[in-house]
This record gives sequence, C-alpha cells and structure tokens, in this order.
Amino acid sequence: MAQTITEKILAFHAGLKEVEPGQLIEADVDIALANDVTAPIAIAEFEKLGVEKVFDKKRVLLIPDHFTPNKDIKSAEQAKILREFAQAQELKNYFEIGRVGIEHVLLPEQGLVGPGDLIIGADSHTCTYGALGAFATGVGSTDLAAAMATGKVWFKVPETIKVVYHGELPAWVEGKDLILHTIGLLKVDGALYQALEMTGETIAALPMYGRMSMANMAIEAGAKNGIIAPDEITLDYVRPRAQRDYTVFASDPDANYCRTIEIDVSKLRPQVSYPPLPDKTRTVDQAAADNIAIDQVVIGSCTNGRIEDFRLAAKLLKGKKAARFVRLMIIPGTQEVYRQMIKEGLTDIFLDAEALISPPTCGPCLGGHMGILAAGERAVATTNRNFVGRMGHPESEVYLSSPAVAAASAVLGRIATPEEIL
Repeated sequence: MAQTITEKILAFHAGLKEVEPGQLIEADVDIALANDVTAPIAIAEFEKLGVEKVFDKKRVLLIPDHFTPNKDIKSAEQAKILREFAQAQELKNYFEIGRVGIEHVLLPEQGLVGPGDLIIGADSHTCTYGALGAFATGVGSTDLAAAMATGKVWFKVPETIKVVYHGELPAWVEGKDLILHTIGLLKVDGALYQALEMTGETIAALPMYGRMSMANMAIEAGAKNGIIAPDEITLDYVRPRAQRDYTVFASDPDANYCRTIEIDVSKLRPQVSYPPLPDKTRTVDQAAADNIAIDQVVIGSCTNGRIEDFRLAAKLLKGKKAARFVRLMIIPGTQEVYRQMIKEGLTDIFLDAEALISPPTCGPCLGGHMGILAAGERAVATTNRNFVGRMGHPESEVYLSSPAVAAASAVLGRIATPEEIL
C-alpha cells in the first residue's frame, strides 16, 4: 500500500510494514524532551510510576528555556527540579544557562534530531523538527512521563493534508510568510489532528531556516505534525551535525491524501497576523494602510530565532534607530547564534538601533518575562501565537510577522512594509 512520509515513519517506529489513518499504534521514540514549564509535571508523574531510570539517558532531553534566566523564585524552583533530575538520571542532554538555547532552535543546531526520527516533546512547537523530515509532535506531560520510562508512546495515525507551493518567492517573502498565509487559508482548526505535508518547487528552493519556521507553526492550524521530505538542502544541514544515524523517508507518488491544496506564491506579499488568532492574516500593505501604532517589537523565538533571521533584520536596521517610544528586543535562539551575531557585526547594528539584546530565552513569546505588555499596548513579534493575553495583559495585542516586517515596524513605530525604510 502506498504511504505518506508520516505514515512510513510511524510504521517504521511501530515495527509494522504499513499503517493507515485512524489506526492506533504503539511506537518507539527517538527523542523525548521537555522544558522548565512542562518537565516538572512529567518528572512528578515519572516518579509515581516507581521506575528508577529513564529508558535511555541519551534520549531524554531537558531544556530550561521558557522562564530562564530565572525571573523569580517560582521559576528558579522549576529549573531546580530539572537540574536535580538530570543529575540523578545522568542525562547527557541537559543544557544549563550559558549552554542552553530555545529548544527548537538548539536541538537541530546540535544534531540531536534528524530525518526519520520520531520525536515527542512536552511543548506544542516540537513539530519544528518536521523540517528535517522527522515525525515530531507535542504531547502532554503525563504522556511524556510514560515515554521517559518506557521509550514508547501510542498514536492514532493521522490523515495527511498535502500543501503544494508553486512559484518563486517575491522580495521580502520568507518561510514565515508562507506559513502565515497557509494558516490564514486553513484556519486554526483546519488541520486538526492531521499531518501537514509541505512540498512543491517553492519548498525545494527554501533554505532550512525558512522550512523550520513553517514546520514550527503547523500546530497553529491544528496539525498533529508538519513535515517536509528531506532533500539535499536538508542533508547539507544534517550531515555535519548529526550525532546519530538517520533514515530518509519520502512519500510514495501515489500516496493517499485527505486533501491537496495548491498555492501560487509568485504574487504573495509579506503577511501580518492580526490578534487574537494566527489565522487573521492580511498583507503587510493592508496592515500598513491601517496605520497601527506599536509599542514593542520582538525579533526571535523558536519560529524566527536563527542567524538568518537576524541577518534579515540587520539588513533593514543598519544605520537606523528604533522609533523613540518603541522597545526593540532582539533574542537569539542559541548561544551559537548569539556568537555568530557578534562575529558578523549584527550586534553592533542592533545596539546602534538602540535595541535590547537578550540571552536566549522564550521569554516574551509566552508572556513569561523579558518584554511583558501592559494594557492597551501593541507588539509586532516574529513569534508564533497572538492569543488574548499571550504576551501580557489581556487587553494588549500581538501582531505576528517576519523579521523584515518587524524591523521596518520598529523604525517607523507602526506596522510597516520593508520598502518604506529602504
């Protein structure tokens, strides 16, 4: 029977020749990860099981990235639980302050995830690793606890939506714009518990950082996972980093899809998602015409915290300053991204633009710290969610965009097109 890439990966990890949508399976996991918000719950449940050791101390990963550097006593206590568990279990992949990064930027960079993997994480944006051709999905902390103990997890095999992107990307249009446009078409529940397979000539030419932005936000359409089949661009990224062997899977030409969507990108403009949902997408030109004054700009996160994202922002900010009453925040995804920013002189450009440069953290994305909004304030952010109260007060607003739109908006103090400042 012809299979999609998602079905092949799930079948392989379940020890089956093939699977079909709706089938319940038990599958072996390659990586089980959690952060400082979700791991303490999983650790508590793990201890209730009476199991002394995790299934594999190399494959259980703890990444304290959400409220770190610790913002208060409670977050310090959360991080302490991770640290003590990692020490007791002798976990190889626990990342302390100074070595940590935003988990979904850090793991691919470190070669800890790869093509063909089955990855679960107690974080909804675990689906980022689908950009490498892995099946990666978020789970609850209790499911993660069971996987930490057994190395196994159960799934209902999802149906697959195939999204085919045609054409060459216009100026200033990035992977972030493609996924925002797609979510606008599908809506936030349009791919509920379905795999979102992204393909086509546009994807074939898209760099890895853009693919990671796209897979990262598959969950914002309700998808179980987002996935892009590995090609030479993928393997060029993976080969020098991979810490384990990997297996490349691809969909069969006659695989069955529940739905196929064709998108012509040739005339697409940069996108802006209006609050309170990621699917409230409009073109940046429409947003600029609405003359939306802003108070804060955040460039970073697991969606857009890679070196290429900051190169793009710096291209627009060079020789310019953030508007007087706009707080511009630059948050590199990892220490290595931070180091590269320094080497390339990007940090000087950002400091000259009067930006604040933060250590790697999820921080403001989830309304944690490092940039909380007050009532009535508006932010443009390269993050992935703009729900009510997501970045602070429930009467604040978050507009999602690419780094290019965010940088232009910081300079003009309102949502702006990149062309307006060049």
